Amino acid sequence: MMTIVNCPTWGRGVEGKTENQFRPFCSERCKQIDFGAWAIGKYKISGSDQLADHP
Repeated sequence: MMTIVNCPTWGRGVEGKTENQFRPFCSERCKQIDFGAWAIGKYKISGSDQLADHP
């Protein structure tokens, strides 16, 4: 049975096999679009803005 995942950028179905070098994306372009969104702060991980105290 083949696993199909949706490309996070376009939502189109992509084979989820390990040979697919761009998975879960459908292409290098979609992968770069997502990376750019992270780089400009479009996506955020919730949590404290304070740095942890380290000895």
